[in-house]
Amino acid sequence: MAEFMEVLKGRRSIRNHVVDKDVPEEMLEQLFEAVRWSPSWANTQCWEVVVVKDPETKSKLQQTLSKGNPGTRAMVEAPVVIVMCAKLGTSGYYSDKPTTKFGDWFMFDLGLATQSLSLAAHDLGLGTVVVGLFNHDEAKQILGVPEQYELVAMLPLGFPARGTGAPKRKEAGEFVHRDKF
Repeated sequence: MAEFMEVLKGRRSIRNHVVDKDVPEEMLEQLFEAVRWSPSWANTQCWEVVVVKDPETKSKLQQTLSKGNPGTRAMVEAPVVIVMCAKLGTSGYYSDKPTTKFGDWFMFDLGLATQSLSLAAHDLGLGTVVVGLFNHDEAKQILGVPEQYELVAMLPLGFPARGTGAPKRKEAGEFVHRDKF
């Protein structure tokens, strides 16, 4: 548990990457294994991952980010951008019908898969930042994501130029409730 907690506590959103150092394919494969073993609703594994290395494509994706997005530079400076997509109508569904109050469960499953990827990347000495403030439909079109899928998040990935300190965290007693809220 101690090793896991070190990885969990040490991971940061990295927006500055070493531009001229590529991420080896073996490392990418380890990240995909982390996604592969992530939990999902009824093991539906609704995720799809797009790996973007082409500078022109990364630049087009950068243009979809909202003004002032702190991940803007990372989108083109990082050697790789991992794009997390989800197949709609599978997670949270039984017999083609949504079964939870929240309907399609894809955001939850993609959150788990993204967390797994981010922690695995940190453990390998790589940095990520989860980018979610952008024009999703435009990014989806750039990457040719089919209609029955949703593009959820983009993660610039590379070797960190420098680390960052930990942000202040709430104490567990500030959010843990026992028996009742």
